[in-house]
Amino acid sequence: MLRPAASNPATSPELTEALQASVKQKRTQVIALLNEAIQAFGNQHEITFANSMGAEDMVLTDIIQRENLAIEIFSLDTGRLPVETYDLIAETERTYNTKLKLFFPQAEPVENYVRANGINAFYESIELRKACCFMRKVEPLQRALKGKKAWVTGMRAEQSTTRVDLPFRQFDEGNKLEKFNPLSNWTEKEVWAYIRMFNVPYNKLHDQFYPSIGCAPCTRAIAMGEDVRAGRWWWEDPLNKECGLHVKK
Repeated sequence: MLRPAASNPATSPELTEALQASVKQKRTQVIALLNEAIQAFGNQHEITFANSMGAEDMVLTDIIQRENLAIEIFSLDTGRLPVETYDLIAETERTYNTKLKLFFPQAEPVENYVRANGINAFYESIELRKACCFMRKVEPLQRALKGKKAWVTGMRAEQSTTRVDLPFRQFDEGNKLEKFNPLSNWTEKEVWAYIRMFNVPYNKLHDQFYPSIGCAPCTRAIAMGEDVRAGRWWWEDPLNKECGLHVKK
């Protein structure tokens, strides 16, 4: 159920000295890891950052832009994103005076899927939901990563049971390239502290208790105390709640 606009305490943590010090220390570690990636894999034509426009990805966008790091930034427009996400894309481009590289799903598979199964068929079974995710997210991601040597994500280990023990660096067997997860050890509180400390643009749905935001039909607000990924594909088993972009092989 959609909550009315409200002040979400999770998005405005108390900026204690200890919290700010932790964020600054981890920011330095992120910069070091990203520079390691650049040194190992060349220029922005060979290393890219997948920005889903979530809070974590906005932290990384800010770091990449502030530090003028040679890392390409792209995003996937699934065609069913919330209007607030499109607003954030525009705000991000204005704030950092840049243009995000957007990838869209191929029209024919989407048309065939909808004609055969219905506009909201993803609610009917895991197979149909994953098929929708594949054509709207996974296949465009494959095109975005084509020719790259490494990619960067905003994933954190504490986000869900499918991301426990997430390493800072790993070989992505599915996509056959190196994968960096610089925010793996960040807490949600540290992410939001960074956003407040550096005045980073973010999706306004976060203030309405949407900690994790994907496609509009597959995302809902959560109750206080619920898992941060509880609002994504809430009708499915938490152990299987991934779209296919980050599935372990």
